[in-house]
Amino acid sequence: MLGTYRQIFAAPGSAAFSAAGFVARVPIAMVGIGIVTMLSELRGDYALAGALAAVFALTYAFITPVVSRAVDRYGQSRVLPVASGISATSLAAMLLCVRFGTPDWVLFVWAVPAGCMPTIGAMVRARWTELYRGTPLLRTAFAFEAVVDELCFIAGPVVSVGLSVTVFPEAGPLAGLVLLVVGTLALVAQRGTEPPVHSSPDDGRPSVVRTPALWILVAVMVSMGTIFGVIDVGAIAFTRSHDAPASATVVLALFAAGSAAAGLVFGAVRVSASLRKQLMVAVLAVVVLMVPLLLAGSIPALAVAYAVAGMTVAPIMIVTTGLVEQIVPAAALTEGITWIVTGLGVGVAVGSALAGRMIDEFGTTAGYAVAAVAALLASMVTPWLFVKQSASTERPSSTR
Repeated sequence: MLGTYRQIFAAPGSAAFSAAGFVARVPIAMVGIGIVTMLSELRGDYALAGALAAVFALTYAFITPVVSRAVDRYGQSRVLPVASGISATSLAAMLLCVRFGTPDWVLFVWAVPAGCMPTIGAMVRARWTELYRGTPLLRTAFAFEAVVDELCFIAGPVVSVGLSVTVFPEAGPLAGLVLLVVGTLALVAQRGTEPPVHSSPDDGRPSVVRTPALWILVAVMVSMGTIFGVIDVGAIAFTRSHDAPASATVVLALFAAGSAAAGLVFGAVRVSASLRKQLMVAVLAVVVLMVPLLLAGSIPALAVAYAVAGMTVAPIMIVTTGLVEQIVPAAALTEGITWIVTGLGVGVAVGSALAGRMIDEFGTTAGYAVAAVAALLASMVTPWLFVKQSASTERPSSTR
């Protein structure tokens, strides 16, 4: 398995752009939780902190597809420094406003342009696609990046919260700002692996949002994001109800570890089934693995259920990214991948809100029922991929 992953880094510059992408990608896992920690430390106002973090998350979800479309039309080196600069400047202004006690509405004004933060994971995957399009190694590269995503969301919140609590309240989001700038500049400096622009800026090419199959994948990702939102809130509520709130971090780490381990194995094996069939099987597995969450009666049982359920996450992300590479034109790959991330982000927001409401009203089992319903919806949506399959838009798979 290690030999398989070594192969993808044989291409010149691959290790460098992947490392730069990791640095630039961590901030998305740091800023939201950093805003909450910062305001709770300085003002003790969780309502304001949660609202501000939600505005940042939603604007990120809806602005980044526009940024990625611009990348497809003009290139990473021209767009990423501008988008990251706007995001970093807005975050810096927000931190200054918090420090100097400006009115709350000013913070929300700066939270909106802060959402220009690029979807770096899509940029890195576009570089891998340019290197390995049409070869089995692309699947392995996507698997590796899925594991990197998990590492970002394990390390990012821990670093952000730790800095804000132990150094000074603004330290967490400030560190995210610095990493965003440094990582983005390091990535765009590597011009040799930058994907070429496949179309001219005035070609009139419509957005990939007009591709029906892509919307099916986005719907699946909204369902998966809803499950992720439930997983986060449910772990905190369940462990708190069992008088061991600190164990929530262990439970969540096991979920991420299960995903990372499964992603590494899945990326190293060769599967003959089509990506559509692989996604169908993976989504059905999610439906089955939501049941133990409903039945867990102790923290050890919940931890095992989380570790097993997490094993479906990375494979679904790998297969979904591979399907996007099939479905959308090469000139719109970055935008297509970004829409998947957007669906995931919207789902997380929905899942967190629904799970919190259900847990408050009916208990933690009701919260996990939201995840089970989301999994069922995903299993109902996925078969439509076979209906929407179009020979005119789909290219031969490089990951079959």
